Amino acid sequence: MILLLPLPARTQRAVEFGEFFVDRTMRIDYYHVGDYNEDFITLDKIYQQGIWAGTTNNLIDPLNNGRYRVMVYDVLTNTLVFSRGYDAYFGEYRTTDPARHGVKRTFHETVLIPYPKRPVYLVIEKRDRTNICQPLYQQKIDPASYHIITESPQRGDRIYETLKNGDPHTKVDLVILGDGYAGTEQDKFAADVKRFTDIFFALEPYKSHKDRFNITGIYSPSPESGVDEPRQGSYKKTLLNATFNSLDSDRYLLTEENKLVRDIAAQVPYDALLIMVNSRRYGGGGFYNVMTLFTSDGPTSDLVFHHEFGHGFGGLADEYYTSETVQEEFFPPGVEPTEPNLTALLDPTHLKWRDLVSPGTSIPTEWGQATFDSLSVALGALAAERRSAVEQLKKGGAPDSVIKRLESGFIGRQEELGRKVTGFMEHHPLRGKIGAFQGGGFVPKGFYRPTVNSIMHQFNATDRTFFSVNEQAIIRVIDYYSR
Repeated sequence: MILLLPLPARTQRAVEFGEFFVDRTMRIDYYHVGDYNEDFITLDKIYQQGIWAGTTNNLIDPLNNGRYRVMVYDVLTNTLVFSRGYDAYFGEYRTTDPARHGVKRTFHETVLIPYPKRPVYLVIEKRDRTNICQPLYQQKIDPASYHIITESPQRGDRIYETLKNGDPHTKVDLVILGDGYAGTEQDKFAADVKRFTDIFFALEPYKSHKDRFNITGIYSPSPESGVDEPRQGSYKKTLLNATFNSLDSDRYLLTEENKLVRDIAAQVPYDALLIMVNSRRYGGGGFYNVMTLFTSDGPTSDLVFHHEFGHGFGGLADEYYTSETVQEEFFPPGVEPTEPNLTALLDPTHLKWRDLVSPGTSIPTEWGQATFDSLSVALGALAAERRSAVEQLKKGGAPDSVIKRLESGFIGRQEELGRKVTGFMEHHPLRGKIGAFQGGGFVPKGFYRPTVNSIMHQFNATDRTFFSVNEQAIIRVIDYYSR
């Protein structure tokens, strides 16, 4: 257990960036260790790095989102001078079955803060089961300490300035790293970054806010092309070791190489970090204010990209509940989630998006859940059957022709069921309406989402839009960084 010493009483006043900070970035790396019942943090290293990419106006986070929160207090004045909410890989691990059975794991994590002028208290808080923030770790940091690493982050990687709209302090700065791009695939990486930049701005609310963004790609070659697929017995030697089956979920694509990821990204200013994985397979992952992963060439990679960035940047929750998940009580029952697009509806008269509810829509909103569930269960069972059969063939070394023949037998059945699910959504009488629709956050009951369908609900969304609740949540984040 970490012994948290009592801190002096805090005062709060308006924070002027120049009074407390210089225009540099302090990177704090640490190890997050534990299981379901306990966790603690140990410091790794502190770095002084390039200019501060974030806002210099909105230093105190107004969004109240994320399982964790970093708080920075000026020692001399007892003033809170910086805060930011975020999620973490450990935060999801602790909801899994191994964590609940006491299996402890260690994850490397990072927080970025503007570089202080004088000593500060760094406090990391986590939310308890009632979503109240409690202190988890604290550290007094002297910015003049010789223990702080000041070496240049430059590595000689190829940097592509894909979009440049202005000063990083007043723009949202995205950096896109690549994994599984071999030394012969630099041109492909550059083309993929350009393609996903176009995909990004094809959708609202990003389309109307394009002038608020800077986008940079960083090419770092991998020894091999592709990505690890453990259930298929397929492994590739890649720079960032991105892998499917993360947390034992088939399509979950993550990396645990946080230190190397941060080393590469530190070559440019960034507010949001994305990793584009060179693969045609369906999958991705995203943690709020940490990173977003997606594949480059899948048939629905555009939707996966937007969905996962909705997590990583917008702090949006998953609105689906019928797909495979390995987490238990991801959202504590009977507690209002912090995410802006999910509610426990504890007080229907004060729904968090009540100002956006479509006229005449009842709260909660009846939407034919039983019909949808029966179709989704059948489709999910068929997909699992196909996946298991393919895995067995691959493990047995079957030739591609045999695997393709097997898959073709499943495709027609899946497409028929898929058309029924799509038809249910496309012709739904409440399509596009804002209400409170039961089912979301991985569970069918107890939580409600704002629409029948959206990008945060179905990856194969017939409605390729976020709709107003999610759009406004994303706009609040854009404004936070750029105003």
